[in-house]
Amino acid sequence: MKRFRSLLFTLLLFGAFAGHTNAQGGQPLAIVLDADGAIMPAMQEYIERGIQVAEREGAEVLVIRLDTPGGDLMTTKEIIESMRASRVPVVVFVGPNGAIAGSAGALITMGGHASAMAPETAIGASSPISGSGEELDTTSETKAKEISKAIIRPLVEPRGKQAVELAEAMIDVAKAVTAREALEIGLIDFICSDIPELLEKLDGFTVQMADGPHTLDTANARAEPLAMSFIEELILMLTDPNIVFLLITIGVQAILIEISSPGGWVAGFIGVVCLALGGYGLGILPVNWLGLILLVAAFVLFILDIKAPTHGALTVAGVASFIAGALVLFNSPGTPQFQKVSIPLVIGAGIVTGLVFLVIVGFGIRAMRAPIRTGEESLTGKTGTARTKIDEMGGQVQMLSELWSAELVEGAAKIRKGEAVEVVDVKGLRLIIRKK
Repeated sequence: MKRFRSLLFTLLLFGAFAGHTNAQGGQPLAIVLDADGAIMPAMQEYIERGIQVAEREGAEVLVIRLDTPGGDLMTTKEIIESMRASRVPVVVFVGPNGAIAGSAGALITMGGHASAMAPETAIGASSPISGSGEELDTTSETKAKEISKAIIRPLVEPRGKQAVELAEAMIDVAKAVTAREALEIGLIDFICSDIPELLEKLDGFTVQMADGPHTLDTANARAEPLAMSFIEELILMLTDPNIVFLLITIGVQAILIEISSPGGWVAGFIGVVCLALGGYGLGILPVNWLGLILLVAAFVLFILDIKAPTHGALTVAGVASFIAGALVLFNSPGTPQFQKVSIPLVIGAGIVTGLVFLVIVGFGIRAMRAPIRTGEESLTGKTGTARTKIDEMGGQVQMLSELWSAELVEGAAKIRKGEAVEVVDVKGLRLIIRKK
């Protein structure tokens, strides 16, 4: 009986497993990535992880839903290499309506084993710019354009001469086209509104893989989204110039607050963390070093105004340097719009920073002008009571619950016991007084 139950349990497990396998085997898997944002290292990590997941899960196809204004050329090159080396067909879908595959995004679209666009989307404008966001000189521009064309030419040549000419025009003269124009020339394979329609059109479509042609079987495919991990989202957020600018601003302010009132650790800790995260972003984004110098100069002026208050003059100069530096840092001529920092944000942050340091300077000036409250100097002007008769020989007074030896200021009248006295000066342990 016991053997029978064991056999029955084994058969049930096998049946459940077989049923699961058949259900999964009868429904192809399509992994869907949402590549929304600039083409940066975080996006590369996300796409490469998606390829690994698709290969591990035995997916029929990997769909990258793309909406990007562009990004780094070398990162784009590495993404294309990963896509072409994938054992799972990679399909790039520019969507939803209103999305663009701009600049480097156009190269990634051409790098897919198949490509599609939503009806109201655009692709192109792939002229390269320098790493600092400025226009390239003639020689560097020619080199960058030729490298870009060499990357995409083998991918586009099977689509015909017109497709190659359009792809090269996107790089040479920053040409951009609509989805309909791209389809007519053969630069893309389909126009579809969403992922289900795309999977329907991909069914039976043959793509060229590294090991030969492969016909897609996406009928009734199960689309499973693969979201970005927290770390990938954080890294992608740190490539936003507005976020980087705010991190640097908050970090330096926190450090200066720690310097102006040492002893705590919260402000210093926040400052170090913000500067570390902002420094990561500066290492990725195209920046102008003149802007960084102006920012450093601004905070040097703030420190000087804290240590040697000049009634806010250095703080005003620091605010001007801060705003100019922030604008120059990210907003150089030729920098793509998506890599520029918001001008209202810069001005607003500059004003707030200036107000913070004016308040700090104000506290410093108030402390300098405050009357002395301890030590011998604090007794001058205070009043007390004569405990004995005070004449040319001196006497004793009670001052702040203490008994002091006292003598009359030159030319003052004698003071009787019990009368109020006022301190004029302090000489060692003797008070110089007069009658109140």
